[in-house]
Parts: sequence; C-alpha cells; structure tokens
Amino acid sequence: MPVSALQVARTGLEAQDARMRVIANNLANVGTTGFKRDRANFATLAYQDVRVGGARSSGETAYATGLNLGTGVAIQSTSQIMTLGPLNGTGNGLDFALDGDGYFEVQLPGGELGYTRAGNFTLSSEGQIVTQQGYALQPAIQIPEGAQAITVSPDGIVSAMLPGQNEAQELGTIQVAQFTNPAGLRAIGDNFLTPTAASGPAQLGAPGENGRGNVRQGMLEGSNVNVVEELVDMIEAQRAYEINSKMVSAVDEMLRNANQTL
Repeated sequence: MPVSALQVARTGLEAQDARMRVIANNLANVGTTGFKRDRANFATLAYQDVRVGGARSSGETAYATGLNLGTGVAIQSTSQIMTLGPLNGTGNGLDFALDGDGYFEVQLPGGELGYTRAGNFTLSSEGQIVTQQGYALQPAIQIPEGAQAITVSPDGIVSAMLPGQNEAQELGTIQVAQFTNPAGLRAIGDNFLTPTAASGPAQLGAPGENGRGNVRQGMLEGSNVNVVEELVDMIEAQRAYEINSKMVSAVDEMLRNANQTL
C-alpha cells in the first residue's frame, strides 16, 4: 500500500517531538551532578521500491536509476555524550569526582549493582559510605566512630585518623568501573545506570589504572550540558517541526481540492 505524503510528514512531527523531549531533559538536568547529556539519533524508515535500478526497461535496455520512495523517519536511539563536566570544589570530604573515564559502583535495593558519576556521598548511621538515597558504595567502606581527617588519595585509598592513633589508618579502597560500551548502559533515574547486554559487564579497577579517572576528594562533577548548544538544537527542532506541520497542511489542502474536483 503506498504511503502518502501526509503519513510521511506525520513521522517527521513525531521524530522532532522526540528530539525536543531529549533536549528538554538535557536542559532540565543542567544542574544535576554528574549528568551526561543525551543526543537523539534518527534513521529513515523503509523505502518503497516502485522501480529497481537495473531492471529491464525494454527488451534491449535497463533502467539506469531506480524509483525509491521514502516512508519517513523514526528515532533510532539516544546516545549519552560522555565528555567530562566541570569539576567544582565543595570543601566536603565525602564529595568525590572522577577526572576521567569510569563510574562509582553502588549496591541498589534488591542486590542489584548500579553505577553513577554523581559522587555526593555521605555516611550512614552505621558509618558506611553511602549515596544520598542510602545505597552503599562498593566495595563497602566503613568509617569507624570517632574517625577524623578522612582523606581519599587520587588512586582511591581511603584513610582516617582514629582515636588513640598517631598515623592515618587505611580503611579501604574505592574501585572504579569501566564498560566496553558505556553507551549501552541503561539509565534508571536518580543518576544511576545499570549494565545491559550491549554495555557488557563492569570491569573494576583502581582509579587511574587503564584509563580510569582519578578520584578528586572535595569536588563534584557538574552536568556537561551546554545551555547555548541546547538552545540552538531546540530552535532547529522547532523549525523542523513547523516545516512538517506546514507539509501536513499543504497535503491536506491538496487532498481537499482533489475531493472537491472529483
């Protein structure tokens, strides 16, 4: 069944609406710690082959070109742009940022492991390093009661001065997770990502090892959303939506004239 220009224009409206939703989410998260902006990727829908290039046009000749009519566009995927956001000093000893590749690993409810770039950690009532939602950093690091001067080295070693001790004691080591295909991670909200078959399993290692970022204590990574770029994309999507809307109106008028004439 042939696809009309009206249906093709409808797919354009839907595609630009999806793109605008991605842009709106980016702008909404301009102040979210560790947020990575998304980009909408589009692909053409299937083509209808009215005539295939090379088909016989007569007993002695063949068509040099084909006649292929497109059926529109659809959103194919969204990709996270993994550029580093600005590192902002906070003065809080339990705020951590990664100055390169990788994610912090945390224990989600139900035993599932989640991964995040948001390093605004705190202590639980038991002295464990946890996220703002109370999810424990993995491997678990326990801060003894009365510990002071908690420090984290760039390679992830957590130390503190304990009561009655003259030297800082090592309490544990922060591990950083990498993925073969970070774009394949699934966003579940609250700044958390979970692995999928496309991302591959997490590969844990020490900060600064094999391209992993170093831990920067007392800093947080800001959102990598560039407001000016998003506004330019928004205007472009708006104009594309308007053009597709005009196409719907034009085709509707053509069909109305055809019905009146016939």
